[in-house]
Amino acid sequence: MKMKRKYLLIGAAIVVAGGITGGLVLRGRSHKPLEVQTSKVDRQKIVQKVSATGKIQPKTQVKISADVSGKIKKLCVIEGQWVEKGALLVELDRERFLAAVESGEATVRSAQANATLVRHNMERAEKEFNRSEGLLAQGLESQAIFDAKKADLQVERARLDSVLDQVEQAKAALKQARDDLSKTTIYAPMAGTISELSKEQGEIALGSQFQADVILVIADLSDMEAQVNVDENDIVSIAAGQQAEIEVDALLDQKLKGVVYEIASSARAAGTGSSDQKTGFDIKIAITAPPATLRPGMTASADIITKSNDSALGVPLQSVAVRTLDQLTTKGQNRQDTEKRYQADADGFVEIVFCIDKGKAVARQVKTGIQSDDFIEILDGLAEGNEVVTGSYRAISRDLENGALVTIDKNPAKIDGPKATAHRE
Repeated sequence: MKMKRKYLLIGAAIVVAGGITGGLVLRGRSHKPLEVQTSKVDRQKIVQKVSATGKIQPKTQVKISADVSGKIKKLCVIEGQWVEKGALLVELDRERFLAAVESGEATVRSAQANATLVRHNMERAEKEFNRSEGLLAQGLESQAIFDAKKADLQVERARLDSVLDQVEQAKAALKQARDDLSKTTIYAPMAGTISELSKEQGEIALGSQFQADVILVIADLSDMEAQVNVDENDIVSIAAGQQAEIEVDALLDQKLKGVVYEIASSARAAGTGSSDQKTGFDIKIAITAPPATLRPGMTASADIITKSNDSALGVPLQSVAVRTLDQLTTKGQNRQDTEKRYQADADGFVEIVFCIDKGKAVARQVKTGIQSDDFIEILDGLAEGNEVVTGSYRAISRDLENGALVTIDKNPAKIDGPKATAHRE
């Protein structure tokens, strides 16, 4: 992973910086072998994980807010209460909305009465027009009178269309008033537990379509998840379906199991503009069989298993170090011979493990794979049963030279160095 590559380069820089003085010191005391610890290379299970922290939350929860503004007249639930779908949750003050409905009903009646009057006038004008049209055909009515009757009819028809539109507008306003009135009572959209209660009876609920004024939250606490933030350098290793181990601060000595089921498409930056700026991706882990004591908002940490090998050729993590080609060139050997034996990367470093050969520490170039907290997989460069140097960390990372004489400390090898300084992709 890129972050581990960064640690590797930092460690390599330290080696390079201390190489000259350290090498001179060692050459000055080269008559005295360096004491190291060793172990045999064997096969073991190595599990690579990505760690992340976050919060526990329900997979399904609904934030309840009012669609209209009003004083909370009645709050029908308490925090922690279980409610069924359709249960009454909140009642807002209805007086203003009842008045709006009554006013809307009166407006509709008035508009309908006006429409009836205009329709009667139009029907009378239509009869006058038809009579005038018959008289005109008989030569008993002048053209001017006929034209006036026709104009009167057109006016009445237009007036009727207008008042009918007014009726529809009044009905629409009444419908809106009734809808607002209905929104003064809020019912549960799902069955669940009242996990949060943000308002009290008598407070004002601000109805808004753009910024919710949350009154309460209903959650299904039987189906929980951990939402954690994964560093941008590790997100490429995360995939849906990966297993995870979750530890919750409030639940001591209890490890929960989970499965990654959702990965954010875009990053979220924290501490923007500061030295602590960090970019990460939110992922959601479904918790298998969540305990009843698990609550929303609890702090959680997750170890997500990204890769594993049940039979990996592994060495302790600190056994893998880096050296430059100059540092790998032994006394009496020219640089060309070193370049034939070792292949440096683009940054000029060689990833190596020190093996014991006839009392000497011989650097072998290796290719590494996945790693756990303590061990790293060797893909190429070592064989099962090889004896490798495992300590001390100072000796491996700085003091030990290629081909140097060593003595073996018979005490069990101890991993005493940083866990992330040896691996790179």
